[in-house]
Amino acid sequence: MASVVLPVAVPKTCSVEVLDLAEIARKKAKRPLKNSDENTISITQYHPDLRSVISENPSFSLLLSTLESSKNPFFHAACVYQPAHNELYITSDLLQPVQTGQLPIVLISKIQLKRDEITGHIGSLTWQKLRPPSNMPMPAGAVRYGHDGIVFCSQGTTTAGTGGLYHMQRGMPPVPVVTNYFGRDFNSVHDVIEGGDGSLWFTDPHHGFLNDFRPKPELPCHIYRYAPNSGSLRVMAEDVGQAHSIALSPQKRILYVTNTGPDLAGGESVVKRTGAIYAFDVVGEVGEPFLANKRLFAYSVAGNPKGIRCDKKGNVLVACDDGVETWSPSGMILGVIEVPGGVTSLSFGREYELFLCSEQRLWTVQSGDLPTRTGPNNR
Repeated sequence: MASVVLPVAVPKTCSVEVLDLAEIARKKAKRPLKNSDENTISITQYHPDLRSVISENPSFSLLLSTLESSKNPFFHAACVYQPAHNELYITSDLLQPVQTGQLPIVLISKIQLKRDEITGHIGSLTWQKLRPPSNMPMPAGAVRYGHDGIVFCSQGTTTAGTGGLYHMQRGMPPVPVVTNYFGRDFNSVHDVIEGGDGSLWFTDPHHGFLNDFRPKPELPCHIYRYAPNSGSLRVMAEDVGQAHSIALSPQKRILYVTNTGPDLAGGESVVKRTGAIYAFDVVGEVGEPFLANKRLFAYSVAGNPKGIRCDKKGNVLVACDDGVETWSPSGMILGVIEVPGGVTSLSFGREYELFLCSEQRLWTVQSGDLPTRTGPNNR
């Protein structure tokens, strides 16, 4: 598909509101879940430690929007930043097919960022929408992997034998990494992270079956770990509802997972979706790791937690219906980056930069001065 070059407006300052958690608890007052200004990102601070995530003078920019045109949800998942080339790769939510009766489709957005040489801010971008390769249908989450490569989650289609993890080296077609569990098809592989040792951890909810583009599930909603060096594919956990997104702490000792499945009452689904964020300890000093000590790490303020990431200090950033909820490693909420329409996925860019996917919009939030020095993770 043709690419388009677009300017990016000068960053605007984020307003910061400081609230007292104790007072909120006493008054039973409901905080507004959505930013009232549809064109502004603001920040709610519940604890001073939020400044370790969002430092002085935070600002935001709207990079792309389809609200005034197609309204298509092009900015849904993956959100992989390639620093060596200043590129973002983002997958869409389900898009309506051109012809009636066909399955929905997913497109990949490739976004080339052009930065100001002095400030480091994004001044313009080139946006190209790509159809995924035919052997990698319905891509969802993704992770930067190896030199110039990305591992994509392919959710598959109604055809048996489709779906799994695929490694796409820059400029090359995707190569299958793992596509089944001992002969049984995955459900809808949705999110993947790299374990620090080349291993790949990924989730496999029933998303495709629930949205009528995958067959009846053959497996529960597992969390898997695949070690390419040995070929070992293991189920690491299964009691996680509709496990959506996962993240590892900086020391790789704790694994976090969001659950987007519905709450249940008497075995039947209720309208409200869960807000659970779980944590596991990654244990085992010798050989392959295990997950132990499952616990409720946090319950989302607004609900419907999706994408999840950990920063270098171990803080947990979660994409939710109110924006990005930020939690300390001990499970205390520090604050919320309030984003109109909520956030579905996020990623770190340069040192003081966050990219936020909001279905029909793509945002960036900057905190402090962006570094301009060239380095292995900053180019």
